[in-house]
Amino acid sequence: MSLLEKAGLGLLRQMDPERAHGLSIRALNMGLAPTPGVVTSDRLRTTVAGLQLPNSVGLAAGFDKNAEALGPLSRAGFGFIEVGAVTPRPQPGNPKPRLFRLTEDYAAINRFGFNNDGMHVVAERLAQRPKDAVIGLNLGANKDSDNRAADFATVLAHCGPHVDFATVNVSSPNTEKLRDLQGSEALGALLAGVLDARAGLARQIPIFLKIAPDLNPAEISEIAEVAGTSGIDGIIATNTTLGRDGIGGQPLDSPHRDQAGGLSGAPLFGRSTEVLAQLAGQTDLPLIGVGGIFTAEDAYDKIKAGASAVQFYTAMVYQGLSMAARLPTELDQLLARDGYATVADAVGAERHRWA
Repeated sequence: MSLLEKAGLGLLRQMDPERAHGLSIRALNMGLAPTPGVVTSDRLRTTVAGLQLPNSVGLAAGFDKNAEALGPLSRAGFGFIEVGAVTPRPQPGNPKPRLFRLTEDYAAINRFGFNNDGMHVVAERLAQRPKDAVIGLNLGANKDSDNRAADFATVLAHCGPHVDFATVNVSSPNTEKLRDLQGSEALGALLAGVLDARAGLARQIPIFLKIAPDLNPAEISEIAEVAGTSGIDGIIATNTTLGRDGIGGQPLDSPHRDQAGGLSGAPLFGRSTEVLAQLAGQTDLPLIGVGGIFTAEDAYDKIKAGASAVQFYTAMVYQGLSMAARLPTELDQLLARDGYATVADAVGAERHRWA
């Protein structure tokens, strides 16, 4: 991390977290953040659900909700980028404050509630996207929708021509009853509708399902079965958690620990990786591992637990955008150290540690 980036992060952490987030997007667009270009090598290049990735380390949904900084993000080092979540109609989300730093725990709690500019505005931005990047869209549902399942298909139909993949997000804890759509019957119907919408696109982009970490083994098995028979292309594990355990199951230290919302960051790493490993033993679909990644070793552990690719977001609050280039660079070194010719060769190599 450069001195300039360190100073910038220090300044942002003195501000309200949501205001700091907005300023970080502005700083990106003003050229004030590191953009060294995509990191790649023969060892890092991989294909996931038909997507040809320069490296397997991506940006998770939630950072660039409204696709406002696609240019600089595509040059930051990420192998792929996911924006959103986006709903059919614009919505303000939940009342503020709704984002909290848990600095002592290297974590965050949010209860945004799918605040976004809506699919029409976001589609206009996506139409101007960099063509040499891999960019996906997280699909959401309006809070007051009469048919939330249909909302996902509506957003895909409108924005799908401008993205390389889409994610069905039924795992946010901040929209009431949204997680009910993870049940087998509701999930099957929802995914069928989304796949019907994809069939109407000129380009058949991969569809991923993003699930919660707060699932028991039976629910994980049920999702693996539904996903495997539905025709989708992969699973993202996991979203934020409603749990409040710290690292190693210890209590959280931050005074914000009792705020309502989804917990992300370092405390989520263990549980999200366990869910990932359980899924890897029950499906042949490619998996993307998310939750608590702060180092290249964390990313490597998720890959060895069964992830074909990984994503991160919360760690940038503490370590800056330079992580986007540093993590794949260091991952390449770890793979070389262990004798792997490609990152794909390491997928699932130590799943037994987590399953």
